[in-house]
Amino acid sequence: MASAGTVLSGGGAQWPAVCVVGPLPPPSGGMANQCEQLVRLLRADGVSVELVCTNPPYRPRWIGSLPVLRAGFRLLPYLLHLWRAIGRAAVVHVLANSGWAWHLFAAPAIVIARWRDTPVIINYRGGNADSFLARAPRHVRRLLAAGSLRVTPSVFLQRVFAKYGLSAEVVPNIIDLSRFAPVPQRSFGDAPHLVVTRNLEEIYDIPTALRAFVRIRTVFPQARLTVAGSGPEGERLQALAGELGLRDSVRFAGRIANVAMPAIYAAADCMLNPSTVDNMPNSILEAFASGVPVVSTDAGGIPDLVRDGVSGLLVAVGDEQAMARAALRVLQNGELATALRQAGLEQAASYAWPQVRARWLAAYSRVAGGRSAS
Repeated sequence: MASAGTVLSGGGAQWPAVCVVGPLPPPSGGMANQCEQLVRLLRADGVSVELVCTNPPYRPRWIGSLPVLRAGFRLLPYLLHLWRAIGRAAVVHVLANSGWAWHLFAAPAIVIARWRDTPVIINYRGGNADSFLARAPRHVRRLLAAGSLRVTPSVFLQRVFAKYGLSAEVVPNIIDLSRFAPVPQRSFGDAPHLVVTRNLEEIYDIPTALRAFVRIRTVFPQARLTVAGSGPEGERLQALAGELGLRDSVRFAGRIANVAMPAIYAAADCMLNPSTVDNMPNSILEAFASGVPVVSTDAGGIPDLVRDGVSGLLVAVGDEQAMARAALRVLQNGELATALRQAGLEQAASYAWPQVRARWLAAYSRVAGGRSAS
């Protein structure tokens, strides 16, 4: 008979009941997308999962327009849900980020888990971890150290944690291969289609991709660029595209629902990732799984994900000339594009759900059983 806090899977194994704390789309972002996939796929495999969402819709909706009050309207119901859900769980899985998101959402979940004597996994995912931990008050590191287990999605963040005396295990991001799959390579002639699939935020440096695209169009005048994402930099980026003479060749697609993202990659010949801060971007995994060659900056943990010259091409942050040259290498060299495509597909397979699932279930079982990592 299963003990309290465990459920029987279809195969008869007992898995701990899990409380997942994290955001959901919209807006689409790396952590929100990973949280949605994790909860959905765990439930599909018969694991008992209760989600405590950190970004539920405001009720009433007009509260969302009030910058200070809206935090309180969201925080109080959040804390109540945390208390109840953590009391029903055998293990708590907190998806954590840097900055205010840590203080408002991750920290309360960790504290309540300790009060309720429920083991907690801190799944830290912020690309700004180094600068955040360097400036953070001491209690932030103490809370991190208090977790039963710390998990990062990349070796890059594991190294950052080690710098501050914190151990961590690596469980990579999930790529759902039932949704993202390659389409046959197409002949684009003189009209290649490039994509940027990052939110329109300063850290993702979309201006560098736009300026690189100007150089690409000197070789491929009919080239097109789709920027799929939303964010505070939208108006400025559209103005920049106009200044660069790209108004008719760049499409700002806005926010794209997760279910529509495979179609974006299916129509692409190359993906540009110009980010200045990064960890293990979903966009690169999605491009790999879709058979789209990747040209990216070498920010943060990207070199741990993309093998330069093997599964993608890497350039320095902010170097629009190098990004344009790398993209032109892909577009002008069919053999290189095919090799990058194949290597990306092979790499994506290691991030598929069956592999990642086994690692999460092992972590849940170990932590719930009291064998934590300090």
